[in-house]
Formats: sequence, C-alpha cells, structure tokens
Amino acid sequence: MPFTPLMTAGIENILNTFLWRDRGLKAARQRLVGKVLRLELKEFSSPIVLVFSEQQIDVLAQWEGEADCLVITGLSTLPKLRDRQQLTALIRSGELEVQGDLQVVQNWVALTDLAEFDPAELLAPYIGDIAAEGISKVIRGGGKLFKKGFTRNQQYLSEAITEEWKMAPGSLEVAWFAEETAAVERNVDALIARLNKLENK
Repeated sequence: MPFTPLMTAGIENILNTFLWRDRGLKAARQRLVGKVLRLELKEFSSPIVLVFSEQQIDVLAQWEGEADCLVITGLSTLPKLRDRQQLTALIRSGELEVQGDLQVVQNWVALTDLAEFDPAELLAPYIGDIAAEGISKVIRGGGKLFKKGFTRNQQYLSEAITEEWKMAPGSLEVAWFAEETAAVERNVDALIARLNKLENK
C-alpha cells in the first residue's frame, strides 16, 4: 500500500503542530535543518520522506534527491523511537536498519523524545477545547482502559458525551422525555375521545 497525498498531508500537519510550532524545541530542531530523512516502512510500498527546513517539516511520498539518512523498519517499531534510550538496542536487534548519517536519526529521535504529543491540540480548533480534552483523555488512557474492558470504555465515553459535551441526553433526560411523550399521547387520546362524543351528539 503506498502513502497517499492525504496521508502525507495529515502526517505533516501533526508533525508541524507538535514539533515545529513549539518554541521550546527550537534548539533540537536546528540540528535537523537542511537534512532529509527517508523512512521505509515494511507495511507500505512507497517510502515517506521528511525534509527539514527552518520553518517546517515537509512530508513527501516521492523524493528525487538523495536522503541524508535512510531508516528501514516496521510500523510497530515507530512508537519505540520516541525513547532515545532504545535506539541502539533497536539497531542491534535488527528492528531498525539505518543507512547513511546516523546523526540524523539520533537528532530526530531526540526531538520526538522532547515533544509532548497531546491530541487535544489538534482537535480543539475543530470541536472545541472541552470535547478535544475529553477525546485526548480517552486516547492517552486508551491502553489502560482497554485492559479494564470495553464496558468501562463505553461508560467513560458515554459520560464524556452526555456530561462534558452535551451531545447526547443523559438517562434521566431520556426517562423524562419518554414520560412527557406518554403524557402527550394520553392527552391526544382523551381529546379524540371527547371530539368523537361531541360528533355523536
């Protein structure tokens, strides 16, 4: 499966949001400016190329020029690259193959290690701060929540939707609505009965 323009644009947006707009990471970014990192993931037929400039990271599926560093790995290894302590172990174990300038991948790993990835930052402009924070909590605690079972996840999400986001009615609101509907139905039936009596007179 190749990387589509939509996928590369999404990755580019995420990386620029968390790595290039954070002023605290400027010193770590400077080491990568002017470098090109090519990633070949075993699950994809095309590479993904990261081109680092002063202003941003460009993410491309096609790159004619030479890359300073080539990294060959699998998707499951990518999250481990956020911990710079694991880099040497990953290379030794064969999970990560590096060709070219090793310093580029070391600087990249150091940068991602320093960054704080918060999904709320990406979602807030589209769905608002409170909803974004709620989804962020679900994502951050995803692993722990799944271990405790799907029911707990469902309950948390349901509470977030009803209490925090007010997107869906709560159980009391549903019960009240059902009672009100039944009352209206009874009143309509009574009115129809009275109208029938009047017509018969």
